Amino acid sequence: MDATAEGPVRPVTQPLTRMPASTTGRASGSRIEDPPLVTGQGRFLDDLDPLPGTLVAAIVRSPHAHAKIRKVDLDRARAHPGVAAVIGPEEVLETLKPFPLSLRTNMPYYPTGTDRVRYVGEPVAVVVATDRYTAEDAAELVRVDYEVLPAVVDTKKAEESGSVTLHEGADSNVASDRSFSFGAVDDAFARAEHVVSAEYRFPRYSSTPMECYSVVAEWRDESTGPQITAYANFHGPFSIVPILAGALGITTAQLRLIVPADNGGSFGIKSGMYPYIALMALASRHAGRPVRWTEDRIEHLLSSSAGSDRIMRFQAAVSEDGSVEALDVDFQENVGAYLRPPEPATLYRCFGNITGAYRIDAVRLRSRAVVTNKMPTGLNRGFGGQQLYFGLERLMDKVASTVGKDPLEVRRINLVPTSAFPYATPTGGIYDSGDYEKAFAMLMESAQYETLRAEQRAARDRGEIMGIGVAAIVEPSATNIGYIALATPQDERVAGRDKSGSTEHVRVSVDPQGVVSVLLGTVPQGQGHATVARQIVADQLGLPLEQVVPKVDMDTATTPWTITTGSYSSRFSPLLTSALVEATDRIAATIKVAASVLLAADPAQLELVEGKVRVKGEPERSVLFRHAAGLIHWDPGSLPDAFEAQLNAEAAFTPPESTAASRTDQINSSLCYGFVVELAVVRIDPETFEITIDKVVSVHDPGTVLNPVLLEGQIHGAMAHGLGGAMYEELFYSEAGQPTSTFMDYLVPTSAEATFPLVTEHLETPSPLSRLGAKGAGEGSSMSFPVLVANAVADALAPHGVDITSLPLHGNVIHGLLSSQN
Repeated sequence: MDATAEGPVRPVTQPLTRMPASTTGRASGSRIEDPPLVTGQGRFLDDLDPLPGTLVAAIVRSPHAHAKIRKVDLDRARAHPGVAAVIGPEEVLETLKPFPLSLRTNMPYYPTGTDRVRYVGEPVAVVVATDRYTAEDAAELVRVDYEVLPAVVDTKKAEESGSVTLHEGADSNVASDRSFSFGAVDDAFARAEHVVSAEYRFPRYSSTPMECYSVVAEWRDESTGPQITAYANFHGPFSIVPILAGALGITTAQLRLIVPADNGGSFGIKSGMYPYIALMALASRHAGRPVRWTEDRIEHLLSSSAGSDRIMRFQAAVSEDGSVEALDVDFQENVGAYLRPPEPATLYRCFGNITGAYRIDAVRLRSRAVVTNKMPTGLNRGFGGQQLYFGLERLMDKVASTVGKDPLEVRRINLVPTSAFPYATPTGGIYDSGDYEKAFAMLMESAQYETLRAEQRAARDRGEIMGIGVAAIVEPSATNIGYIALATPQDERVAGRDKSGSTEHVRVSVDPQGVVSVLLGTVPQGQGHATVARQIVADQLGLPLEQVVPKVDMDTATTPWTITTGSYSSRFSPLLTSALVEATDRIAATIKVAASVLLAADPAQLELVEGKVRVKGEPERSVLFRHAAGLIHWDPGSLPDAFEAQLNAEAAFTPPESTAASRTDQINSSLCYGFVVELAVVRIDPETFEITIDKVVSVHDPGTVLNPVLLEGQIHGAMAHGLGGAMYEELFYSEAGQPTSTFMDYLVPTSAEATFPLVTEHLETPSPLSRLGAKGAGEGSSMSFPVLVANAVADALAPHGVDITSLPLHGNVIHGLLSSQN
């Protein structure tokens, strides 16, 4: 199905108790990934023994946030029985180069500390032994002589002159500082009736997948040079391959990366594993055998990766009716100890949609990435969107308060109108399709908004603390990697070395029995890619589901891939499915030619239906799909002259809309833009200050809904992740740089906390840019839910003179806010 910009807008109301048929034409089936998982038959990397003779590694980590490494004594550990190798900074510097960074800055990054350690948990040495117990025992014998240095963890303090500098070769702790201006910003502020200003802080929180990092690596010196094979529960983007090759001093052809089919969650965090892949490869070289390392939970919280904490300052030029005419924004991003690629990408991933769902014609922006003595940052579900929308949507509530209007009404005043699509934002984004006004109407009707406000007034009269919050976001999907170039000033970009695009590959093949194999490169971690791919291929080829076999394991030596391949930024629905349609179109054309020989018919008159190839209008004239496939395999001589007897097709979908940044620094930073508008009702206990979520209504527009069951799962999961950032999760650091490191003090919501009354509705405005009209839907509520809860809590506490400017929110925080007003 090809969608056009003029295509119909189709509302699909979806209560949790009812699942409609898939819009691709087939009733949604169960996830095919689940049976082995729920019966304990999953095969995760730590279950596998892919390389014979594998040894086990333990990592020695820094207990200090900032210190010089005076000496590392490895001798006692090397002498321990069962130890095969021990490596430290000397071995790292001898063999490895610094990882290539996303921009030029004198802040070299190695997989271990070399001259200094710069965060608690940074690797210093690796011990390789016959088993984990022996490796851990020997690791305790490593002696490191540290000279402890002052630490800085606060972003503003790190920027101050006189602050301790983390990297000696750098002039300051500011790794990147860029300013942008689009439209007549000064004119808008000069004529504004109101200038609304605010500062917000978004916390550092992380992904906590059930399965932590795991790597098995082997370094083999061969006649053609080093050959490195690495198994990892990685999920992309595959820009990791040249980054790893650069650090290892090899070509990308000398590195083979393999990802098992089962991957126990990621939420972005497993896209940044390359330090450990390089480190285990080096350990293998010294041990002379493959090396395995599996992260434990404390290591994960200490030193894997985290979403960045951001300080945001907003100014809005506002007219009397509440229209926002311009924004002036300042972002300070705490990226931790190193500018680990793809950072400072968090600042720019939402560049094209920085104005959110609103028609704001002028924007000025300053973006800074600051290094501190915290763990380096990376992808976390919603990558940059949680931070952006926390500031923007809190600001919209303040605009409403300033002009004396209802928060929902002010948002409706500022929405991009339906008639404006495709809509160009001032920063270069092109919103492909949408009907934000209709989504708002659906929300108000489903939530009974006016009735809720009346209930709130009555509750307040009774002395209850009740709040209603609204949040609206644009959900970008299918990232255009060209946005990374924005961190580099235009005059410093190398001509002919632009970055752009977002390509996805797929390979479809048919065997002699007509069974269709589908090889995906999207590297899922539980999203159900195999289920949807099977459903789409079966629909396109007119086959029963059981005749399609999807494969999701990744091997860079055999699976089609590009730099942008992987599972991130909700790429699957718009990109992979488009490639699937193109590949199956080619297979279908080949099958029709083979069937035309058997039926003595024109291929143009044939159709694929119910496992058969039949003549249109003459259903009795048909052959089985598998017989047509068999003809190509067994009797290609019967096919027309010059016809290519090939039943495998590889397709690469590359949207032309994803281009490099312009000379004016505008960029369409994603291909597709979905929409989410949500409402939450909260109550706060006046004695314990516990926050209870009474009700959530969520309206999503993901373009064409490919599988409503999986869409519901994505919404629920994203809300749970967003709930963590809103009310529970924060990687807290002391002034000395000591972090939270266990689940005793890093609180993650459980099923008990993540269960609340939820109503979801779906609106479909198909994208004209993807082959099925689908957009991404995996990150929406993870971006909207933190600020949704904040807006509801702020509304509840407004009569008490309390404003919400940071997260997370829980009883202790509420108590402190209320106490400060007394």
